[in-house]
Amino acid sequence: MAKTEITVIDIDPLEEDTFLSMGELCRACGVSGEMVIELIDLGLIDPVGADPVGTDPTAWRFSIVSVRRVRCARRLQRDLGVNGPGAALVIELLDELEQMRTRLRYLE
Repeated sequence: MAKTEITVIDIDPLEEDTFLSMGELCRACGVSGEMVIELIDLGLIDPVGADPVGTDPTAWRFSIVSVRRVRCARRLQRDLGVNGPGAALVIELLDELEQMRTRLRYLE
């Protein structure tokens, strides 16, 4: 059975004020809506908008930070076989490490 290659939309990292819909996020990251919902449930990403955690995913909007986190979770799951909760933990630890490095650079 042949695998279908998913085209991943390139997001300019400088567009920090850009928000994507659920469908755009899924296309940008090459993931399913179910994976996005799992990452929301795990607290890894948070939708914003009129109905941020309600029942209408079409009203959800996601920041560029969400794109980065979903892409990282996808890589962890695909390349290393890490499950959703494990990916969430790794990403949170990577965020904490980056914050510590920023503080260290400030103090130097």
